[in-house]
Formats: sequence, C-alpha cells, structure tokens
Amino acid sequence: MFVSAEIIAIVLSAVGIVVTLAVAMFAGFSWCVRRTDGLETKLSSCIDGVEAKLSARIDAVASDLSEVEKSLVARIDAVASDLSEVERSLVARIDAVAADTTDLKIAMARIEGPQRHLVVASR
Repeated sequence: MFVSAEIIAIVLSAVGIVVTLAVAMFAGFSWCVRRTDGLETKLSSCIDGVEAKLSARIDAVASDLSEVEKSLVARIDAVASDLSEVERSLVARIDAVAADTTDLKIAMARIEGPQRHLVVASR
C-alpha cells in the first residue's frame, strides 16, 4: 500500500490541530481554575473580616444586654421591696380599721342599749 505525502501531511495537520485545541483547552481551564482560586482567597479574607466585625458587634450587644439585664433586675428588686413595704403598711391599716370597726360596733351597741323585748298582749 502506498500513502502519498499529501495524505501524511493532512493526517499530521489534523493531529496537530487536535493537539493544539487540547493544549488550548487545558490552558484555558487552568487559567479559570487559577482565577477561581484567587477569588476564593480574596472572598475568604473578606468573609473573615466581616465575621470578625460581626463577632465584635454581637459581643458588644451581648455585654450591653447583660448590663441592661442587671439594671432591670436591680429595678425589679427595688420595686419588689417597695411593694412588700406597701403591703405591710396596708396590712397594718386594714388591721387598724378592723379594730376601729369592732370598737364602733361596741359603741353602737352601748348607745342602742339592750334589745327591746316584744311584749305580746294576752287575750
């Protein structure tokens, strides 16, 4: 079998084109991977910065909330003690009113005197 030089040139040209396209695709893919890695590194550093800022803000809010909680607990305790004092005062006043009421009942009974008995006429 006889292969002409033109056929060999065509086959070699086709192989060269295929190899060139393969190398170009590999280089393009490598370039995309390198850019993606660069973006990932850049975004990772940005995300770490944002995470640090948010952590600091969250910690600040948590400390502020704990201070507010302490303040509210102190105020609630003060109100509770005030309420217990008011309760003691009211209990004393109610007891005094009850004693006065008893004294008034006794005084009224003395003013009215003994109850009159019903006299029934006999027939």
